[in-house]
Amino acid sequence: MLSYAGDMANTKSAEKANRQSLKKRSQNLFWRRKVKTLSKSLVKKLETKGVSTDILQKEQIQLQKAVDKAAKTKSIHKNKANRLKSRYARKIAAHSKESKRATSKS
Repeated sequence: MLSYAGDMANTKSAEKANRQSLKKRSQNLFWRRKVKTLSKSLVKKLETKGVSTDILQKEQIQLQKAVDKAAKTKSIHKNKANRLKSRYARKIAAHSKESKRATSKS
């Protein structure tokens, strides 16, 4: 893994660039972690049976907001953001169809 703390700059502009890169790295890691934790929680709720679609849709909205903000700050690519949103929307739609079938059969 790369070590960013020990970089020695030769000029003032290099010192400033180093500070900026450290700040940008921490922001990128924040958004990536946030997207990852929200997607994990959504997947966990999708795997549990009996979860209502309202709860899943609220989780999806939170995930979409985080993904959009991560793409806006360029922490992740905008195509990746759109791909993630699309995948989870399809999974939630499939889950709601399955739950409707299960309730109609009973």
